[in-house]
Amino acid sequence: QVQLVESGGGLVQAGGSLRLSCAASGSIFTDNVMGWYRQAPGKQRELVATITRGGRINQSDSVKGRFAISRENAKNTVYLQMNSLKPEDTAVYYCNLKQKGGLNDYWGQGTQVTVSS
Repeated sequence: QVQLVESGGGLVQAGGSLRLSCAASGSIFTDNVMGWYRQAPGKQRELVATITRGGRINQSDSVKGRFAISRENAKNTVYLQMNSLKPEDTAVYYCNLKQKGGLNDYWGQGTQVTVSS
């Protein structure tokens, strides 16, 4: 089992910045992908960005140039630096870890990000 603990959400004005962190613990295999997804009210959960242990990144077009994902493998921690935030970025952000080719799929409890106009 894997536990994911997120931190760093909050309320920010449009144009501001926030940094999310997610620390994983438990039975973590080396071949894993960590990332962030978000879900706005009334909408489906969507990909924000993912990153492999080797640093390969997959990112939504809606956040390219504004958000940056990174990770510290030694700490099993993934970060999401969010800049130039827009009201449409308002959502609950969920940390995710996939391993064993997606056979294991773990989620954090979610952290609220609210961007005011």
